[in-house]
Parts: sequence; C-alpha cells; structure tokens
Amino acid sequence: MTTITLIGKPDCHLCDVAREIVELVVAERPDGEVEVVERSILDDAALYQMWWEKIPVVLVDGRFHAHWRVSADRLRDALQR
Repeated sequence: MTTITLIGKPDCHLCDVAREIVELVVAERPDGEVEVVERSILDDAALYQMWWEKIPVVLVDGRFHAHWRVSADRLRDALQR
C-alpha cells in the first residue's frame, strides 16, 4: 500500500486545493491501494519547523513529492511507479 501524507493546517486555501487533487487522484486508484494521512503543522512542532513556509506539502511513502501547488498528473505518475 502507498501512503500519501498531506501536511497543512486548517483554513489554508492551498491546502484545501491540494486535498481535492489528492482525493481526485486517489479515487482513480483501486480501493485500498492508497492511504491518505493528513497532518497539521499546528499539532506538531517538528512539522511546523520543517514545513511552515511551504504548506501544503505532499509526501509519497514518506518522501517529499510537492509543496504549494500539487499537480494531479505528477501525482498520478508517482503512484504508478
């Protein structure tokens, strides 16, 4: 199973857009193939230190994939590998 981690915070417009793109791409995959985990920089000081100026951040299996703007095509490609 692949894990996509979306790092953001509440009331973040770009985070909402990134979530929509992630949900769209994940919906195209077979059920159970991709797990989506959301983390807030407001709940974790280490995440805040690392990512506060780059949210939203998307990790695929713990590896950096994108920040600020998420491309559906690029995420699809990453999930096919």
